[in-house]
Amino acid sequence: MIRDLERVRNIGISAHIDSGKTTLTERILFYTDRIHQINEVRGKDGTGAVMDSMELEKERGITIASAATYCEWDKHEINIIDTPGHVDFTVEVERSLRVLDGVVLILCSVSGVQSQSITVDQQMKRYEVPCIAFINKCDRSGANPEKVSGQLREKLGHNSVLMQLPIGLEDKHEGIIDLVTMKAYYFEGDNGEIMVEKEIPADMLDEAQMAREEMVDSVSLFSEELTDAILEENEITVEMIQSAVRTGTIAREMTPVFLGSAYKNKAVQPLLNAVVDYLPSPVDIENEALDMNNNEETVILESKFDKPTVALAFKLEDGQYGQLTYIRVYQGCISKGDALINSRDGRKIKAGRLIRMHSSQMEDVDAIPAGHIGAMFGVDCASGDTFVSPEVNYSMLAMHVMEPVISLSITPKDNKAQINMSKALNRFTKEDPTFKTYVDRETGDTIIQGMGELHLEVYVERMKREYDAEVETGQPRVAYRETITKRAPFNYTHKKQTGGAGQFGRVSGFIEPTEEEFEFVNKVTGGRIPTQYIPACEQGFEACLEKGPKLEFPVTGIKVTLEDGAFHAVDSSEMAFKAAAKGAFLEGYNKAKPVIKEPIMKVVIETPNEFQGVCMGLINQRRGIIQGSQEEGVMSVIESQVPLSDMFGFSTVLRSGTQGKAQFTMEFSSYKQVPQSVSEEISRKRQEEKTEKK
Repeated sequence: MIRDLERVRNIGISAHIDSGKTTLTERILFYTDRIHQINEVRGKDGTGAVMDSMELEKERGITIASAATYCEWDKHEINIIDTPGHVDFTVEVERSLRVLDGVVLILCSVSGVQSQSITVDQQMKRYEVPCIAFINKCDRSGANPEKVSGQLREKLGHNSVLMQLPIGLEDKHEGIIDLVTMKAYYFEGDNGEIMVEKEIPADMLDEAQMAREEMVDSVSLFSEELTDAILEENEITVEMIQSAVRTGTIAREMTPVFLGSAYKNKAVQPLLNAVVDYLPSPVDIENEALDMNNNEETVILESKFDKPTVALAFKLEDGQYGQLTYIRVYQGCISKGDALINSRDGRKIKAGRLIRMHSSQMEDVDAIPAGHIGAMFGVDCASGDTFVSPEVNYSMLAMHVMEPVISLSITPKDNKAQINMSKALNRFTKEDPTFKTYVDRETGDTIIQGMGELHLEVYVERMKREYDAEVETGQPRVAYRETITKRAPFNYTHKKQTGGAGQFGRVSGFIEPTEEEFEFVNKVTGGRIPTQYIPACEQGFEACLEKGPKLEFPVTGIKVTLEDGAFHAVDSSEMAFKAAAKGAFLEGYNKAKPVIKEPIMKVVIETPNEFQGVCMGLINQRRGIIQGSQEEGVMSVIESQVPLSDMFGFSTVLRSGTQGKAQFTMEFSSYKQVPQSVSEEISRKRQEEKTEKK
């Protein structure tokens, strides 16, 4: 591993589904001599791309788990993470962006900025990750990179600057003009590996000079030297432009835009040059940790090898040799045999086998220094744990994890399947923070929860394939919530007298709706409820949130204000006040007009124009609200909000209604109150379920 961190790049490749992330990564590995043959995502002989190592990925031609690899280019070391595009696997993108220094955002030159591009962009903003854009598929019919660069500005708010011009588009796409060096580049050889530099074609010279002036004008904002050279009409050197672009990119105030066609092996090498020239090294990025010994004060980490070690476990995998923990080292160095502390639970661990990943292949290393991404075996930990040297107690900020919105009951077919199923669930919940599982107390069923139908479908399929666990699945269930709509008072006394000490506690106050999940405010004065019993009251109220009194869905959005109460010198206890709080909650809840809320999904359909009406009809049938529709050439993009409960089986209906030509993406948007008629239907179904159980 290169110790000169100026020459290290940790980058991710992110985009909407089918924009060509894995195809591009495959080309990068080929041109950097990491692989000697290019495989396609849907390989003819079932090989599949190197980065899609899972059988399911090869079959479906999609990326499910993010894969890590590294390569060398121009004496620089590039660690790459190829992330999924499907929104169901959004946690894979989230955890990758948490540890990366820069991102290559890929956009399709025909479809442009799509729904998942927007989600990825929000995630990049959350972790303040600088990016460069690559407009792929310039060989496709309808390619328009200039339009896509405009969408980067309008839809995502990026200060996008074209760094290249295409030489021909669609089937005439031959190469690119580099506006920095003012040269034309063509890609020859069987796989485009020979980059040929030529003069700019005469018929494009004027256009190129105008585009260069615009580009230099935009990037001069980030360099006084360049501004002075323009004003004094001195020579503008390549180094001046590159320095300005790098400054603007790292500050996230500019997004340089590159063009090409990964599938046709065009312009991947200039993109690699851009990664090296413009994306930050670990030294350019400021990383923070919290000092747990010092009131969680923020500490700036330094990418130096001689400092105390700080590393973050960002992804877990269960390999054939045990648990594989992917780590990013931010400070210090992890060597074989080092003693480290897991700052979450204070447990000591010893660094055993250290490796670096090349998709599913591994290479042993003796140490992982600061600024690098690697993995270690045989460490029991959870995703998001921080490992530190014994002399410090720092914790890295954890990543943002969304709550699951859909659940499914699964039943093993026999005892062997039961054992294998529990092994699989144990592994999957550890690996994926958005995949959760629990046993329903009433029915005894095992319930799995996730981000969408595809998410759960993939895990059920993996159980069968990887663990030989034959399971049957029930109907998908929506994660409904209950909440209240108005303020209501409570005044409840809990009294119990059975031989010996009794129980007594009175609580009084009110409950009201709030934006938060749960709030508790104590306004009791004069010691009417002794201070030591207040936490018991809060616990009592909080315990009621698990199952709402209305239909036994989890309760959310409730603020409890405790104003008054009474206690008994002998009979009061924590248990008594807990019970009083539970009684008070039930009393206030029923007066506060409880309602059911359901998850609403943001659904974006991309369809040929002739099926626009059909798609809108399908959304209207599902209680959907269409928020906008726009035509982009021969395709229409329809944005809508649809309740999750009405989206089951939608992909089949959409395919049959549009001759298989439309596709859609769906992600969680918000919780909204269900209409009265639907609420009654849900109540009836719950009643039937209860009757069946009896």
